[in-house]
Amino acid sequence: MRQAGRYLPEYRALRANVSFLDLCKNPELAAEVTLQPLRRYGFDAAILFSDLLIPLEPMGLDVSFTEQGPAISNPVRPAEDVDRLTLFDPAKGTPFVLETIKRLRPELDKLGPTPLIGFAGAPFTVSTYAIEGKTSKRFVETKRLFYTQPEASKRLLEKIAEATANYLIAQVHAGVQAIQIFDSWVGVASVEDWDRFLVGPTTALVKAVQATGVPVIYFPNGATTMLDRMAKVGADMYGIDWHIPLSEARRRLAAGGAPDAAVQGNLDPALLLGPTSEVVRQARAIMADGQSRGHVFNLGHGIYPDTPLENVDALVKTVKGL
Repeated sequence: MRQAGRYLPEYRALRANVSFLDLCKNPELAAEVTLQPLRRYGFDAAILFSDLLIPLEPMGLDVSFTEQGPAISNPVRPAEDVDRLTLFDPAKGTPFVLETIKRLRPELDKLGPTPLIGFAGAPFTVSTYAIEGKTSKRFVETKRLFYTQPEASKRLLEKIAEATANYLIAQVHAGVQAIQIFDSWVGVASVEDWDRFLVGPTTALVKAVQATGVPVIYFPNGATTMLDRMAKVGADMYGIDWHIPLSEARRRLAAGGAPDAAVQGNLDPALLLGPTSEVVRQARAIMADGQSRGHVFNLGHGIYPDTPLENVDALVKTVKGL
């Protein structure tokens, strides 16, 4: 989860000379940042360096990144704003992402070979940025649009799902070997929201990507109480945050009809701020709890910028040692 980033001194050195958006759009630099954590820690897979909001710009929104986070100056609010969003050809709208992947493939093949995970945001999570125009805590504008203009909201989710499917399929054709779909804000949705608005477009996105033959990981952050419902999207693997044990997550997925789904997770990233001994202890416990079948060890969310490097090193060595 967020392999590259500010916890790495080599990333901070590179980032000091370029804006975040320019870094995402520069294939040479984005490839370098993707490789940095692999060189230092030897992770089993690389995660493409990019951002969830990259597809929104070619769809017609003005996206920028500030010290306070992402910002969209022309957010989607009234129903007619949905109609101005356009689908795009990834080769023309996001060529830098595809070029980054193509640059990475030969470099990663030298390392093992090492597979490359591509990613995008889920329809709901991306729609919250499009509607709110920024990161939010209460998602008032999102829920206002959903509840007062439900048909427009459904059109928005469907359009984002279709654009994201095209974008992710292009990543697969460029050379990624798995896809992760981040639903970072789905935890703010109710069960009724999920059943009424979200399950359809999310499932359609998963199925469209799976048709390419690559495995799909769905990460519903903050929504483990709805895992039985989320099992219906049919992902090959589910990312699990740190709020429940993996064994319990498996039971909930099985109850929803996905008994054979693999799981990813789920160490609390805050633990990496503490003593190494506790990192090792909890990593061992998660491995014991999660290894009955398909389990990719990971954090339950993104690594914190002030994480000590030695704790990451201890975690990787512990997991690989087991």
